[in-house]
Amino acid sequence: MTRSILIVDDDEAFASTLALSFERKGFKASVALNKEQAMLVAGQQQFTDMTLDLNLGEQSGLQLITQLRGLQPNANILILTGYASIATTVQAIKLGADNYLAKPADSAAVLRALDDDAGADISRDDDPSDFQPMSVSRLEWEHIQRVL
Repeated sequence: MTRSILIVDDDEAFASTLALSFERKGFKASVALNKEQAMLVAGQQQFTDMTLDLNLGEQSGLQLITQLRGLQPNANILILTGYASIATTVQAIKLGADNYLAKPADSAAVLRALDDDAGADISRDDDPSDFQPMSVSRLEWEHIQRVL
């Protein structure tokens, strides 16, 4: 079965480049540049995977997670953002995203994140023994992002 991906991102150049990269990997790729396009396309086609930008211009991608999950209950939903924080990561997972990845990210990193079940396990399993703390460099990066 061919995998299909919906890329929801207001950065047209990034979305087109990512779509082309996935098409080269054998995916059927579609791009939506805003919430309205995303809902229209997700209502018309089935996707195995979706990437969703956290910041869609004036809109928040977080608001779109539940709606996309309703239309595509079996799709892997990956949040991509240049504004990563612990709070938005937790909120995205609670709303139904399967994983979360900071930009910049290439198609290989996105594919690894889509195929990684860790995000899904965290959202569905409250076993504290499965918790893996972030590295010091990641914590430092998150702090810098919050300050900026």
